Amino acid sequence: MGLTDNAWVINLIAGVAIAAGVVGVVVPVLPGLLLSWGGVLFWAILGDGDGAVRWLTLGVVTALALLGALIKYMVPGRRLKHAGIPGSALLAGGVLGVIGFFVVPVIGLPLGFVLGIYLVERARLGPGRAWPSTKQALAAAGLSMLIEFTTALAVAVIWVLGLLWSGWLQP
Repeated sequence: MGLTDNAWVINLIAGVAIAAGVVGVVVPVLPGLLLSWGGVLFWAILGDGDGAVRWLTLGVVTALALLGALIKYMVPGRRLKHAGIPGSALLAGGVLGVIGFFVVPVIGLPLGFVLGIYLVERARLGPGRAWPSTKQALAAAGLSMLIEFTTALAVAVIWVLGLLWSGWLQP
């Protein structure tokens, strides 16, 4: 493959950033998809091998990441709107999730998110209908995470293919 000493370090850093981005989709501390895309950007700018392949890979990954980000918000948002769940419930879930993250690190985020949605829905619908509405909101949030996770994995796969292709095209 003819990698220089610097090239393997660049590839390693890019790979770690991409992998951390995939993990970051599930672990709410890291900016998942953005980190994965940034790893590919880093590799495209500083990587070794065929420059056209690196930039083509970055272009495909950028289009995929933008499409994934758009779908991540559109599909669950449409489901929430259809279920009649207001944005205020999600806002309360987000605020209590952030507070919960600092009160009870890591697990406080999902706990606060669920509690925030439940409290708003309980005030809006009453105790009997609050939990089913909360479950629908959680299903939409899970779908959003699944879409982002799939997109981040696709970014990783495309980067690996670009990495291999750029290496194979070297003289």
